[in-house]
Amino acid sequence: MADPALMPNATPSGQEPVKAMGTGFTLLELMVVVAIIAILALMTLPSYMDRIVRQQIEAALPLADIAKKPVGEAWARSQSFPADNEAAQLPVADKIVNNYVSSLSVHDGAILITFGNSASKAIHGKVLSLRPAVVEDAPVVPVSWVCGSAPGPGKMTVRGDNQTTIPNVFLPLACRG
Repeated sequence: MADPALMPNATPSGQEPVKAMGTGFTLLELMVVVAIIAILALMTLPSYMDRIVRQQIEAALPLADIAKKPVGEAWARSQSFPADNEAAQLPVADKIVNNYVSSLSVHDGAILITFGNSASKAIHGKVLSLRPAVVEDAPVVPVSWVCGSAPGPGKMTVRGDNQTTIPNVFLPLACRG
């Protein structure tokens, strides 16, 4: 047997060491992982964008409270609804605004919220209707509000036209028909 000191790759026991195999991932394997992550991210993007639009709509709804009170009071007083902002003693439609709403108008009791300003492009220029629901033979019952295409509550009559132009996918669940 040869002297181990003379063999460059030999261990003191005289055997050749096991060569280390390549460790880590190959470039191809890394590219596959990155591609899978990208596909998963692209799949979640639309639902994330829909959620952002729904949040903008929900953030705009409290602005309608400005018009709900005078419309409800008109019903309690005379069992009729104001025809427009002036009859409801509200400012002109384009003066009732917030971050996502470019105007708020009353039309025969229905409150029409028009989206604009910094609202998503998906709803920019679109309208959401809030229609009053009443018990016609009992004016003491307060007005309820029906959002978008949602059905009216039980034995109440929904008044006003539904002029909602926002696609159903963006509407909050309470506003869908």
